[in-house]
Amino acid sequence: MKSNVPLRSWALVPARGGSKAIKLKNMADLGGRPLIDYCVEAAKASGVFERVICSTEHAGIARHVIGLGIEHDQRPVELGGDEVSTKAVILEFLWRYQEQSLPDLLFIIEPTSPFLRPKDIVALKLRMEQTPNAVTGMTVTRPPHTHHAWNQREMRDGLVRFIFEERKLVFAKQNKPVLYIFGNVIACRVAGLLAGGDVFAEPTASVEIERPYDINIDDPDDLILANALLITEMVKLEHI
Repeated sequence: MKSNVPLRSWALVPARGGSKAIKLKNMADLGGRPLIDYCVEAAKASGVFERVICSTEHAGIARHVIGLGIEHDQRPVELGGDEVSTKAVILEFLWRYQEQSLPDLLFIIEPTSPFLRPKDIVALKLRMEQTPNAVTGMTVTRPPHTHHAWNQREMRDGLVRFIFEERKLVFAKQNKPVLYIFGNVIACRVAGLLAGGDVFAEPTASVEIERPYDINIDDPDDLILANALLITEMVKLEHI
């Protein structure tokens, strides 16, 4: 059953200072601005959040996001390492904020998804409101044909084989089911997280977005590609 009850929402921007592939990645230059600016500006422009809060242990990032007009949450230093999960950061954050009237939804706004658009945030919030049984929600996108799960191989001793060979043989290229991969933003019901739920708990509501707005900055090549997409105007970001 659908519901049109407005849900109170916060945005959490996890932005630790450490990174290996790109030093201080969240502040890396993208189109003449720090990478983190893009997701922060999208969150602000969406108009759906009571609070936009950046969780970081890095003083430089903290100063920068305050200058962008959002809140800074001082993340414990022990939660700034490579092996720390986003879920651990979220739960620690929620437990500390329990006395402040927590929202219904917490959106995870990643700096590594710079092409997140305000309209996609709005659409996901609406989908969560219309799908009350959904524990979490996310944007999704269709992968390129060559990335389809049934085209993926594994390599052993220098030889490769299809992982899903039987399914590949049964279905022709034109009859493959449409598959989706993660897009660029997650929404979680706070009550579910505090009850021990996962960030990707099911049932999961979804909003489909088009490529290349799903791009994720993981290594230097991703940053080069993102800059090229901006220069050639293959992405349109009206909020930046």
